[in-house]
Amino acid sequence: MSTFYAIVEALNNCLWGIPMLLLLFGTHLFLTWKTGLIQRKLPLAIRLSLTPDAAVGAETGNGDGGLSPFASLTTALASSLGVGNIVGMGTAVALGGPGAVFWCWITGFFGIATTYGEALLSLKFRVYTPDGQPAGGPMYVLEYGLRRKFAAVLFAVCGVLASFGIGCAVQVHAMADTLPVPPIITGLAVGLLTCFVIFGGNQAISRVCEKLVPFMTLFYLLGCLMILVANRAFLLPACRLILKCAFAPRAVSGGMAGSGLLLAARYGVARGLFTNEAGMGSAPLAAAAARCSDPVRQALVASTATFWDTLVVCLITGLVIVSHLLAREPALLASGVALSGSSFTWRAFSAIPCLGQPVLLFSIVTFAYATILGWSFYGERCLTYLFGPKALFPYRLCWIFTLVFAPMLELPMIFEISDLPNALMALPNLLGLLLLADVIRDETRIYFSGK
Repeated sequence: MSTFYAIVEALNNCLWGIPMLLLLFGTHLFLTWKTGLIQRKLPLAIRLSLTPDAAVGAETGNGDGGLSPFASLTTALASSLGVGNIVGMGTAVALGGPGAVFWCWITGFFGIATTYGEALLSLKFRVYTPDGQPAGGPMYVLEYGLRRKFAAVLFAVCGVLASFGIGCAVQVHAMADTLPVPPIITGLAVGLLTCFVIFGGNQAISRVCEKLVPFMTLFYLLGCLMILVANRAFLLPACRLILKCAFAPRAVSGGMAGSGLLLAARYGVARGLFTNEAGMGSAPLAAAAARCSDPVRQALVASTATFWDTLVVCLITGLVIVSHLLAREPALLASGVALSGSSFTWRAFSAIPCLGQPVLLFSIVTFAYATILGWSFYGERCLTYLFGPKALFPYRLCWIFTLVFAPMLELPMIFEISDLPNALMALPNLLGLLLLADVIRDETRIYFSGK
């Protein structure tokens, strides 16, 4: 086992090194250029995402089968709004200083174009099953758009494996680490709750996500707002410190505040890339299931997931952490004492008497559970592509089994095994995005030329 772990760790160090980060961020920049700065259409995209389903059906003439546009968006958000949005920003600040918050935000801004592009392609090249259900995602783009069957199969296989890792085992382990009960109790409870949902199929998963995601996000943001109000006198100084540290050419002082541009950019960009999943190929699996006949329209809706994930939730979490450090623990900010990312977030919420820790505990549990549901949807889409619907029942049984027993495994091993299929998902997806960038550009121009 130790040899296997060492091999996986070495592969991850190679695949998730600087070249992968440059490839992902470079794709964000390239597609931003190709789409003519699609981020300019963000107000339109948000408005479309909130359009009632009846209006969508009337406009597209395709109201049967699939998910509503809003349900597909919340299903995608369920997977990306995970524990990383809460404790991940603390890790970025701990390792890269306050400037990492800015670079995470910038990465999310450009990542909107990648989310838009991969959703558009997945919608354009999707197919319909005999019962009228839409089936799409990067595997269909690679098979029908690029004629690369091997790359399509590789993506689907890695998508199934990644769903068990980052989407299932990591999330339930985070819940077990947070809740004050034995890990096996957490696993059994989460497994039972999930069983009632996933055996109801995609519609049941999307219905739960449609209600859970807006509620849990607003609940968490209200908790953040309480902290920001309490630290309101330090909010502008926090913004100034974030910008100063983001562009400081080198470490100009001790502690986290002196990390300098390179460390801030490294950890901020990495956190932004990992938290919103833009370029990984997961989000378009939900977008392609939407009831919408126009790829550009639904791609605009899908792109708002990156906006809410990184430009809103991650940014506000970063402001909460930095303002708390300035207001209550300036010595810690100056000393650079090594703490885990979760410690920063817990310290900030602990400043709210009585309510702070329960709010954060509830948020971690709900964010993790939503990710479990979102990734089960992704895994089912990939498995259906490979083997058809007959494989779903054993997949769901294995999913529940993983939820029950994963909390008793070692977390570093889970992370290492999870990161490998994630990287192998991203590579064929990015290949499709770059080679079909002209299709994204042309579809975008045609849609907006008629507006």
